[in-house]
Amino acid sequence: MAFPDQIVRKLELSHSPERVWAAITTAEGLGTWFGNSAEIDLRVGGQAKLSWTSGDTATLTVERLEPIRVFGYTWHIYGMPAEDPRRTYVEFTLEPDGAGTTLTVVESGFAQLPDDAHAKAFGGNTDGWTDELGELVAYLDGRS
Repeated sequence: MAFPDQIVRKLELSHSPERVWAAITTAEGLGTWFGNSAEIDLRVGGQAKLSWTSGDTATLTVERLEPIRVFGYTWHIYGMPAEDPRRTYVEFTLEPDGAGTTLTVVESGFAQLPDDAHAKAFGGNTDGWTDELGELVAYLDGRS
């Protein structure tokens, strides 16, 4: 049986690509909308470490970096054991659109999972991106 491999979200934002880029690639931005605190080594092969007041953490490994256009990273798959080596790949693509930005977020790599793990990871991240991108918009709009 074939499983969906990607979660795709597209947002039309009223903010410049530079503003959106800063929100997704700086410790201040990531630590406000995506976590409660963050550190980032912004280079291919560098890592971002996110933490939440709940005690949860996430480590992202930067895989693609084209400033003000593409930011891509791999990270642990939701619901899988910490030692599992499989990762999904998340890519943010920014396109200028008038005075704003079209932001496309694609997370791929779910098809590598068995049935039960796929359902948990794909469903959890589908809901997660809805919540997180809502928080990104609130951050950009100064409502966070």
